[in-house]
Amino acid sequence: MIDKLKLYISAAPDLGTERDALARAVAEVPTSLGFTITQTPTTDREPDLAAVAGAHVHLLILGSDIQAPVGLEWATARRRHKAVALFFKSSVARTQAAQAFMRDVAKLSAWQSFDDVQDLHGHVVRLIIDHLLALKTRYEIANEEVATLRAWREGLAGKRKRGRGGEGGLSEAGTPASGVGESAVILSIERFVPSEGVLLRPGDKTR
Repeated sequence: MIDKLKLYISAAPDLGTERDALARAVAEVPTSLGFTITQTPTTDREPDLAAVAGAHVHLLILGSDIQAPVGLEWATARRRHKAVALFFKSSVARTQAAQAFMRDVAKLSAWQSFDDVQDLHGHVVRLIIDHLLALKTRYEIANEEVATLRAWREGLAGKRKRGRGGEGGLSEAGTPASGVGESAVILSIERFVPSEGVLLRPGDKTR
């Protein structure tokens, strides 16, 4: 049984707002699965190519420029025959290097555009839900949870039309709330039990 969905986010440092929002978005998905989120390093550290190879869902987000090691992460995924969901920010001008990268990648996979953080958020959450529903047996998702996921996905379109405001981990100004780092592990109470002690739920008090 797969207890955690492994998500890899390839994006340059100029997309910090988008990176943070996506790391938060997975916590909204109504599933008992946990999540492991790995992102392109923003420093001189080497990328986690093992995480690229093992990712269940890989997102590549392109802004104004293509920067190392995003290209290496893309090439590694291709060598491992891993699917990568490609998104580009439509509201920014791109460097010649970024334009060339888009053209080369478009020969192999299709790009999707997004206008802003909230637009990207909707694309990615729907993608994750579709992934889980398509592989519900592999993830051993119960029928009740399948129904919840389907209903939640159907509701996303209505929420988008009405405007989300502070939804999706975003403030009313459309910027991510603080707190999520570059990489994270999100566990669920349903599938993960601590070896010592107990899990604290919201409102529980410590001594």
